[in-house]
Amino acid sequence: MSTEQIIYGFHSITSHIRIDPLSIKEIFIDEFRTDGRVNDLMKLIDMHQIKYHLSNKDRLDGFISNQKHQGVVAIIRDVKNKYVTIEDIVEADQPKPLLILILDGIEDPHNLGACFRVADAMGVDAIVCPKDNAVGLNSTVRKVASGGAESIPFVVVTNLARTIRYLKDNGVFIYGTDDQSNKSLNQINFNGSIALIMGSEGRGMRRLTKQLCDDIFSIPMLGQVESLNVSVASGICLYEINRQKK
Repeated sequence: MSTEQIIYGFHSITSHIRIDPLSIKEIFIDEFRTDGRVNDLMKLIDMHQIKYHLSNKDRLDGFISNQKHQGVVAIIRDVKNKYVTIEDIVEADQPKPLLILILDGIEDPHNLGACFRVADAMGVDAIVCPKDNAVGLNSTVRKVASGGAESIPFVVVTNLARTIRYLKDNGVFIYGTDDQSNKSLNQINFNGSIALIMGSEGRGMRRLTKQLCDDIFSIPMLGQVESLNVSVASGICLYEINRQKK
């Protein structure tokens, strides 16, 4: 069954049009905006023959309460292949070893959106999140992701531990991150198919998740800051994984 979602902001909407124009149902634009960003958006709308409306601010505010929509809102059809199963990812004909990012209970949509953006830049094959106690793929996530939520498959699982076991059984090595680990990121030799687990904001990985890891490491911190945002930490780890593989 197809569902609809709202996305907003120029970057998010233009990225979505370029990646998947057929998923755009209609776009609402502030009737008083005539600047260059609107003109560029209108060129894309005309090119792909997307339905649009000139709307007043009250109508736009009605779509997105307490959000900075920048005068542009779109309704999109939820594309079925964005929510896939872990079997879809593992059993696909991949030209290279898998690289999967597992987020263990990320509740802040801005963090999830930033993780999508990092994952896209670092060539991640899928993001895996538990269904419960975690944010879903909502409009804020899509806006922050700036197109990453449209390019990276999103695997929502009911049992994260079972999913990790499935990955292990299929030759995927599971790495976890923990600030308390005595082993540093730069001491790890990454090779083969990898799933990187990043814990939730403030609490880290859950106990069972940690127990299922094949290896656990910490990110070396050289300054006074004791911890990093999950998206920043993910970017550091994924960059090192890619650096070694190259």
